[in-house]
Amino acid sequence: MLLALQLLFAHFLGDFLFQPYSWVKDKERRKLASPKLYFHILVHIGLSYLFMWDFSLWYIPLIVGGTHLMIDAAKLTLQNERNKRYLFFIDQALHLIVIFVIAFVCKGNIEFIDIPNELWLYLLGAFLVTNPASISIKTLISVYTPKTEIEEDESLNNAGKYIGILERLLVYVFIITQHWEGVGFLIAAKSIFRFSDLTQSKDRKLTEYILIGTLLSFGIAIGVALMVNVLRYAL
Repeated sequence: MLLALQLLFAHFLGDFLFQPYSWVKDKERRKLASPKLYFHILVHIGLSYLFMWDFSLWYIPLIVGGTHLMIDAAKLTLQNERNKRYLFFIDQALHLIVIFVIAFVCKGNIEFIDIPNELWLYLLGAFLVTNPASISIKTLISVYTPKTEIEEDESLNNAGKYIGILERLLVYVFIITQHWEGVGFLIAAKSIFRFSDLTQSKDRKLTEYILIGTLLSFGIAIGVALMVNVLRYAL
């Protein structure tokens, strides 16, 4: 279990935190000729070594990096504007399958350092509701992006992104500490602040876009927190 948690943490950090948007665009434009693709793979290998902290297991990060390169290369080769959204989630699913297969095959051959599994689990869950959730939500609802949006000078830079991250972190903490009433309070508070935006908007698509994003945000946070609670008792 510990190996899976370590590799999962390294994967999500490498894909969602230590991969600048400029790298993503360069990979999409230049595909396999992009040096950013190979920098990205080196980041994953380095993070895997860092989280495992056992150089006698040198082959595991190399397997992770090699399979990551193959999956990303296939994605970039097949990707176009029509299938981009679906390939994003297929790509992530394949990376996760590889990690779980590695953890399953190697579990009997590795002596783990005595680190609490629960700590890794809590930290992984908290990170999942930040950048990974933001990017996933943006990808999911990209097809619904309305033509009429709030002008840049009417909103703080990236304010929506950070508001979403904070609300999901709060929901996550409330649920793993068994304080569900806090989730209800947060939803009520969010509804009050959003009500004026929705009533003043003359664009129905914008209103629906905001509601879909909000519901997805809360749904992902609740789902991750419930998953963490279930796995915590299974450890």
